[in-house]
Amino acid sequence: MAEISAALVKELRDQTGAPMMDCKRALQETNGDMEAAVRVLREKGIAGAAKRAERETPEGKVGYRLAEDGKRGTMVAVGCETEPVSNNEEFLAFAKKVLEAVEREGPDAVEQLDQKRQELAAKLGENIVVAGAARFEALDGAHVAAYAHPPRNKIGVLLQMRGGSDDLARKIAMHIAAMRPSWIGRDDVPEETIAQEREIYASTAEVQSKPEQAREKIVEGMLNKRFFGAEVLADQEWIHDSSKKVGQALADEGAEVLEFERFELSG
Repeated sequence: MAEISAALVKELRDQTGAPMMDCKRALQETNGDMEAAVRVLREKGIAGAAKRAERETPEGKVGYRLAEDGKRGTMVAVGCETEPVSNNEEFLAFAKKVLEAVEREGPDAVEQLDQKRQELAAKLGENIVVAGAARFEALDGAHVAAYAHPPRNKIGVLLQMRGGSDDLARKIAMHIAAMRPSWIGRDDVPEETIAQEREIYASTAEVQSKPEQAREKIVEGMLNKRFFGAEVLADQEWIHDSSKKVGQALADEGAEVLEFERFELSG
């Protein structure tokens, strides 16, 4: 076997973006032939992987699968660089494999498909990532719902809710897709986050210009409308009926959101 110099390994790495050890092995396999080593790395799907991994993946698909009894739901988001690749049969087949694996074994199953992901990325010439994976198992009396926003299916929501109808669960999932809440209820927001927001509002010129005795009330109003009203699901204006908050829509059917995951593929 030819002696492979560190300089030669570095040259191959600079040319292909492949890890150093993979470059060294490729050069050893080809007795130091640079062109042949590049070909070996390309065939293994390693060449260019590091450079591709730095590129954004604003396209792709969010897909989900629900058990017929509503007791389990799975959702994954698989990203790529361009819309044509997002509709490529091999890309869609890989996304389906990811979904099936997560459904069977949970989100950690994604790691088992990393080699296939890299090989597909090399074949299609684009960075491909599993941007999100979630599986919900329904608690007693709860059910799982999901929504993927058509027609491009780049935004999706997986939701677990207790009480209420299937129609309400789907509408809640649609609302979350559109309005991007960070928390379900006010009790879920960390105290330090609320304190930080309150301090920011209190320091604004809008508040500082008011009489001191009125400032606390003004800050609380701003916190309710601008922070809780934007970030907390229960406090958001219901997209299906603007006269209600989401909390009221849930209360009308005696329903409660237990958890949700929202995935979005964007630049």
